[in-house]
Amino acid sequence: MMETPSSEVISTKLRRVAEAARNAPTMAFTTLAHHIDVAWLREAHRRTRKDGATGVDGQTAEQYEEHLEDNLKALLDRAKSGTYRAPPVKRVHIPKGDGSSTRPIGIPTFEDKVLQRAVTMLLEAIYEEDFYEHSYGFRPRRSPHQALEVLQNTAVRWGGGWIVEVDIQKFFDTLDHERLREILRRRVRDGVILRLIGKWLNAGVLEGSELSHPDAGTPQGGVISPLLANVYLHEVLDEWFLRTVRERLVDQAKLIRYADDFVILCKRKDDAQRVLDVLPKRFAKYGLTLHPDKTRLVSFRQPDKAPPDEPPSTFNLLGFTHYWSLSKRNFWVVKKRTAKDRLARAIQRVARWCREHRHMPVQLQWQALSKKVRGHFGYYGVSSNMLSLRAFLRAVVGAWWKWLARRSNARFTWAAMYRLLERLPLPTPRIVHRWGT
Repeated sequence: MMETPSSEVISTKLRRVAEAARNAPTMAFTTLAHHIDVAWLREAHRRTRKDGATGVDGQTAEQYEEHLEDNLKALLDRAKSGTYRAPPVKRVHIPKGDGSSTRPIGIPTFEDKVLQRAVTMLLEAIYEEDFYEHSYGFRPRRSPHQALEVLQNTAVRWGGGWIVEVDIQKFFDTLDHERLREILRRRVRDGVILRLIGKWLNAGVLEGSELSHPDAGTPQGGVISPLLANVYLHEVLDEWFLRTVRERLVDQAKLIRYADDFVILCKRKDDAQRVLDVLPKRFAKYGLTLHPDKTRLVSFRQPDKAPPDEPPSTFNLLGFTHYWSLSKRNFWVVKKRTAKDRLARAIQRVARWCREHRHMPVQLQWQALSKKVRGHFGYYGVSSNMLSLRAFLRAVVGAWWKWLARRSNARFTWAAMYRLLERLPLPTPRIVHRWGT
């Protein structure tokens, strides 16, 4: 997305805010809202996705843009005067991959997304100076694959160790509002900004015709929610781990976190056990609960350094199962394959799509399926994962054939399917993220 002259001015302002935050790491900003003007909102609008579903007001991005300048001026006036009313988030339920349950997603109004983006831009400039290197989730110029690469390289360099694998139960639903406000006030004391955040936290959720106001959690789908989650976990986990826990361990330990997904790799088992023992107490202090079955200690030592009777172990992070294997040059390395549950859900999502769209013209089906396959390969296309990529493509072809055959009066054979794939080939598996294997 190319910057406009106005965008360059906003970028300069953001750099100044970041510099002030960097030079005064314990200072609380008392005046921030003055940075937000119509030009700032215009830039926030530019950075806001335009293709999302509509919120409770039913207004699309195109409709909002018909009178963009007037809308932005009115939005600014309401935000600064305190008369802005945060609309409820519309909750919809998206089926999970197995089709047996659904996952709730929140959809703010388009105007609310713009204002949330404007505030997020300001807060991000401050907190990016505070956040640590081991935090990768929903941050500029950071990705899950960077987190995975660091974890892989550290494990190989150390010859493995013990993994503390952690699962926070319903993190985005249980985040404590009062604790979050307390944490924010240590760095931000601008009344306009804090008031807006409070309104978003209390805006409520509209599900069908029922409006509820949860007293905990951040609205999933909100532009500002990932940043607020990072601010919360920076306090709950990151600061505590680096300044308290790691200093008391006998040997090295490394935290890798992507939003609320994280693992801790320890060189020594006793260190890992101490961390595992204290984690539930630390999280409970902030109103969070760790899943008792999914939070565990995993021996993840390099096989030639583990006892002969110890079976090979694996752990999951960010949709991948991590395991030890010999490289082509006969060195022990950590490899990754698509986690079984993620692969199954991806296949089931495609199969459900093929069923629901079986009467769509074949050319349009091919275009949609090609996009889905490329997206899957774009994330899961990592070194050592070719078998899982091929399995996914085979399943996609199978689901497509099944539902094309169901809609046809004439027998649609596999030979006919192969001829279709020659004319409309799906993307082939490819490794997008290459690391040493």
